[in-house]
Amino acid sequence: METDRLTKNNILVRLKRIEGQVKGLQRMINEGKCCDEILIQVAAVRAAINKVGILIFEEHSKTCLKDALKDDNEQALTNLIEVLNKFVK
Repeated sequence: METDRLTKNNILVRLKRIEGQVKGLQRMINEGKCCDEILIQVAAVRAAINKVGILIFEEHSKTCLKDALKDDNEQALTNLIEVLNKFVK
């Protein structure tokens, strides 16, 4: 599926960017940068990680909802809700 491949590539690109941001944070700490600058970058990393989680959850949801609707599968829907609860904690 083309969409799945595009989503996977999008997620991998985002994760590599996050990796760079984390390395930048390490440099900032080593260089003794101001705490406010560091905290701004921490917030940016957190937002980027949340976006990756949302993208992954969206793809997972599509699969689970298809399974739940296909066979009136209550367990697939329950699993989806459990995953959502774990993700938002």
